[in-house]
Amino acid sequence: MDQKDIDRIIEMAWEDRTPFEAILVQFGLSEGAVIKLMRRELKRSSFQLWRKRVNSGISHKHQQKRNPEITRFKCALQKTISMNKISKR
Repeated sequence: MDQKDIDRIIEMAWEDRTPFEAILVQFGLSEGAVIKLMRRELKRSSFQLWRKRVNSGISHKHQQKRNPEITRFKCALQKTISMNKISKR
């Protein structure tokens, strides 16, 4: 996995509304693999802040916590993304 993909996974992991399932679909990494990647790539204090946020009630990182009416991984206003590459509209 190249650094660009790792950076994108970290960015997606920090976003509260991006579920782990979206990372699984785009990169094939399970929740456990994302946690290992975050532990390896982030400073210890940053990793601890991230884990605290993911496990808090604020984050919607788990599909079960999301509103069932939300069926997409991205904002309707976001550019179309296909396999993590931005395509032209």
